[in-house]
Amino acid sequence: MGLALCLRCHIEFYQNMNLAITPESVKVACSNCNLRELCMPTGFNTDDMKKLDEVVATRRRVKQGDMLFSNGDVFTSLYAIRTGFFKTCVSTEDGREQVTGFQMAGEIIGLDGIVTDLHSCNAVALEDAEVCVMPFAKVEDLSREFPLLQRHVHKIMSREIVRENSVMMLLGNMRAEERLAAFLLNLVQRLHARGFSQSELTLRMSREEIGSYLGMKLETVSRAFSKFSDEGIIEVKQRYVRILNSDALKKIFNPETCS
Repeated sequence: MGLALCLRCHIEFYQNMNLAITPESVKVACSNCNLRELCMPTGFNTDDMKKLDEVVATRRRVKQGDMLFSNGDVFTSLYAIRTGFFKTCVSTEDGREQVTGFQMAGEIIGLDGIVTDLHSCNAVALEDAEVCVMPFAKVEDLSREFPLLQRHVHKIMSREIVRENSVMMLLGNMRAEERLAAFLLNLVQRLHARGFSQSELTLRMSREEIGSYLGMKLETVSRAFSKFSDEGIIEVKQRYVRILNSDALKKIFNPETCS
């Protein structure tokens, strides 16, 4: 827990200092990245890693509220998130925003553009972020040489399909409390894989954005948070959430396997 908080403090300190990090001042190399195992396949030897390093052209900083790419942009690259949080969203015909996902460090975004060579959604930074830019043409070329990389790209695509199916199940069959419980459990699980606490998190997204993603009104999201808090399942202080009883949260999400 102490190490996780220390790591987070260091990341946030440098982000808040707004240091100018340019491609020239930082060596861009997957082989030197502590998130490599989250967004790249394992099993490459030293020579293979050197070739993999050639895939990542630059790093790009994205300020909170700015777009990494937007609907209709020409697709050229995939982006591996190095620091920060993003949301992907689309706009409905009447101008409302529909959040389609939340992405964090170690995850790859931009796959939506592969089908038509145009991005079909907006990717907005929820906090100051940094991404590694991976030109898709280079990824394709190297994939032909390394089946391991090709399989990894296929896994990433498959993961997106599974995620979309899970969201459809969540929206179609779950009550409001079940949706929020599933969301919190998934979020803390993903954060824990990155070295953070299993029970504490700071929500980078607003209640409104959570509601958009979960298909719930803002008032319903707030009521669900309050209900969990009143029942001693979580502790909530603005965007800080501490899970006090993970078993209870799991039981809400999936009562049959927790009985």
